[in-house]
Formats: sequence, structure tokens, C-alpha cells
Amino acid sequence: MGIALPDSMTCVEISQPGGPEVLRTVQRPAPVPGPGEVLVAVEAAGVNRPDMLQRQGRYDPPPGASDLPGLEIAGRVVAIGEGVTEWAADDAVCALIAGGGYAQYCVVPAPQLLPVPKGYGMVEAAAVPETFFTVWTNVFERGALKPGETLLVHGGSSGIGTTAIQLAKAFGAKVFTTAGSAEKCRACEELGADRAIDYKTEDFAAVIQKETGGRGVDVVLDMVGGDYIARDIGIMAPDGRHVSIAFLQGPKVSINMFPVMTKRLTLTGSTLRARSVEEKGRIAAALREKVWPLLEGGTVKPVIHKVFTLEQAAEAHALMESSAHIGKIVMTVGG
Repeated sequence: MGIALPDSMTCVEISQPGGPEVLRTVQRPAPVPGPGEVLVAVEAAGVNRPDMLQRQGRYDPPPGASDLPGLEIAGRVVAIGEGVTEWAADDAVCALIAGGGYAQYCVVPAPQLLPVPKGYGMVEAAAVPETFFTVWTNVFERGALKPGETLLVHGGSSGIGTTAIQLAKAFGAKVFTTAGSAEKCRACEELGADRAIDYKTEDFAAVIQKETGGRGVDVVLDMVGGDYIARDIGIMAPDGRHVSIAFLQGPKVSINMFPVMTKRLTLTGSTLRARSVEEKGRIAAALREKVWPLLEGGTVKPVIHKVFTLEQAAEAHALMESSAHIGKIVMTVGG
């Protein structure tokens, strides 16, 4: 079912572990959807930090996933595997995937597909899945953020951070965030952060203590790790939840567990890439119910810093590594 497909496709592969220059554009056989899967003609693909880690040889794809980088796409359905009834040829979709997004065609398990939000182009839609899946499962499920509570987001100007700020505000939380320049802090506050803290010139722990009257924050979304974790524990409110999603300063830390016990804190974390299709499908369904109306109504939106072409993947990765961006980096994919 679908349209006639070419035998080959253009894609970007990792020729060997290394810097952005190891990304190369090649021709490969076009994939074929199996039972329960859909083939999408990719029009845009998001660029994410895990792609960079995979390129460096530090984050292998899970078993069975494509070796091509790319964790989120937007495009149109062009072929449907056996047993798929909820999608049809030419449907405009976006999806979280375990790999293979840097390509003209990508196979996606049907439960992981979502419709392109009404009013969105493909570039905007490709900037949604990875960050919104991540924020929803970590802030609202594992972190259990509730209206009226306080969230601290480290890395507020990242794709994850800009999404977390907007969603937390939309659901009635107060938001603090850290970022690495005055410009990035302004961008975070324009997105709704109640107070953005320049970690290069301010002590975020001291600011939080002052701003909360010594109570601390209810939830921390941490992608920094290292000594930030111990500092976070010191500024968490009773029954607070600390959620780790990355470790830019390393995962091995030394912490004092006494305040974890006395304040009844929860330290947790998660990754998305290796989760089952069923689990990702459950998160997709929650997003469609709870978040898609916010996207379509303009309450929240992906923040896109720059758009490259697929052939400019190395440039896109160089920008990601520079951390000069605010929000998402996206690549368009030609037909």
C-alpha cells in the first residue's frame, strides 16, 4: 500500500567515530516497512545531542535500530506495513525514532507516529518529538510536576530546556532555569521562565535559596550532572524530585545522602531511545491528548535556532557542539 518507491535513498552515515567531518552523504537501499511499521518520506529531521554522542562513538544505537543517526523526523507516509490501520498514504506525520532520521526514507513503528500539529510546517514538526517526549516523560511523569510547584531546569536555552520552560508554565508551575549568557537568559525569560540564572556570573544555588525564601524547588530537570547534582540536592524542597537526563559534566558524582533522607527526596532519571515501542506509543498518546492542543493553539511551540540541509549535517553538528544555539537545530531533507 502506498506509492512506487525508489530502490535507493540519500542519507548521512557516520564513516568512523570522530568530529563533525566524519559525517558523509551516501546512497543506501531504501528501507521497507515490516509488520506494524510505516515508511515515511522524510522532509525534515531534528538534530540532537545524542546524535553527536553517537558520532563520537559514545552512544551506540539499541539492538535492531538503524546505524544512521537521527532521532526525530517529519514527513509523509508512503508505505504501510501489515497490520497498520490507523495511518494512510500521504498522512503528514512526525515521529520519535531510535535511529535512521538522517535519510530520505525512514521506517517508524506505527505507535510512535503523531500527526503534524495543525498549522505546522515540516521543519517545525521535526523539532517537536525528541524534546516533547523527553520533557513529558521526565518532568510530568517521573518528576510528577504539579500546578503551583516549582521547577528548576538546567540548560534552559537548549531544545529540551526551551520545551520544559514552556510546558511547565502552561501547566501552572513556577520555573527557574540556568543558562550560560545574558542573551540566553533573556530568551528563557521571554519563553516564560520566572527567573533565568546566568551560571557563569551567578551562583544558581544562592539565587534559588533567595527566590524561594529558603524552601527550595520541587522538581529539578538536570542534564549537567557532575557537581550540579550535589548542589541541586541542597536546594530541593521537602519531597522534591530530581530527574537526570544527561551528564555533560559526567555521571560519577559524590553526594551527601543525609538530606535525601531527611527531605524525603527522590533521585531518578531515564533515557528514551532504548524503551519499547509500546512505551513510546503510550507517551505519544499522552502527548496527543495533553500537549497537541497546546501546540495547535499556540500556547507552546518549538524554538528553532537554525535550519540546515541534510548535506550540511557536519555544519549542524558543529553548531550543536559549540552550544551557541538557543533551541532546536533542524535539517531539511530533499526528495
